[in-house]
Amino acid sequence: MMKQTYGVGLVGFGTAGRVFHAPLIQSAPGLELLAVVSSAPERVRETLPEVDVLPKAAALFARSDIDLVVIATPNDTHYPLGKAALVAGKHLVIDKPFTVSVPEARLLKVEAEKQERMISVFHNRRWDSDFLTLRALLASGRLGRPGSLELRFDRYRPLVADRWREKQKPGSGIWYDLGAHLLDQVNVLFGMPRAILLDLKAARDGAEVDDDFLALLDYGDLRVTLKASSLVAHPTPQLALHGTQGSFVKYGRDPQENWLRVGQVPTPFWGIDERPGRLTLNEGEGDAVSLVGQEHPGMPGNYPAYYAAIADALAGRMPPPVTVDEALDVMWLLEAGMDSHRQERWIRIKEGSGMPRYLQA
Repeated sequence: MMKQTYGVGLVGFGTAGRVFHAPLIQSAPGLELLAVVSSAPERVRETLPEVDVLPKAAALFARSDIDLVVIATPNDTHYPLGKAALVAGKHLVIDKPFTVSVPEARLLKVEAEKQERMISVFHNRRWDSDFLTLRALLASGRLGRPGSLELRFDRYRPLVADRWREKQKPGSGIWYDLGAHLLDQVNVLFGMPRAILLDLKAARDGAEVDDDFLALLDYGDLRVTLKASSLVAHPTPQLALHGTQGSFVKYGRDPQENWLRVGQVPTPFWGIDERPGRLTLNEGEGDAVSLVGQEHPGMPGNYPAYYAAIADALAGRMPPPVTVDEALDVMWLLEAGMDSHRQERWIRIKEGSGMPRYLQA
């Protein structure tokens, strides 16, 4: 008989595990968070007194009541922990990015196929309010043919923090952190680009790794610009889409992360962003141009949808909400971007689907 509830074990209880994964797992019908692996058991027990706390991941992988393992640890541990979980017969969710390299990601895919287990990667920004709104507008055709899209992930964090993301480690820096979000969003909308150009810099005093990036993605008639910085104090557009029939511009980030950080849990009114975007359309006829601007309310954000879909995938009702091949596409783009930055040139990407996706000069 099909299981009604799947036991979940979470490895890591830093920001990713505590703020995002734990509350979203607990909100998902069909999933039960049974155990957390953490080196700070007191912090886990303060938040999750009913959950077992384990000191080592191996103890979690050995438990027969754990069906799904969630990896929310530093990026360079994703591969070894993920492989160990798969070998132990567990299904797997890994926080983005998938791994720190394409070869590691492909090895995990092979292991999952060998073990007949599911892998999904937590690209939660697909369920941001502004992205869902953008996706719906593109599908509606109201803006005509898209000509340019700019996605930004700016923050003001002038001081370098003492954390692994800010140190010289594999998979650290803002490109692998925030670039993974934006690349996944663009890949969902338009697929793989024809080429990528990336510039990275360490802008803050004392920065050891990149904290600012500018990426250009070539889609032929469409040019996509991705930007992120840790030194932006004044609000910038979250996204700006310009097409043959008008533009859509949105300021302000989806509120779900901030709500989760202060301990709010999903409710029926979850994800509503009260800051509308601005939609400007050409309502003229023939050669006449008549631009009309209006507020455009956003669709509700929906982070809980990810783990609800994971439960459905475990039950065999649907594919994972982020497939392993979609996560691999993001890894290819992250690495292509790094090659572009090192070589200071555009990197072209082979057309067609399937692996390997060789990069061309």
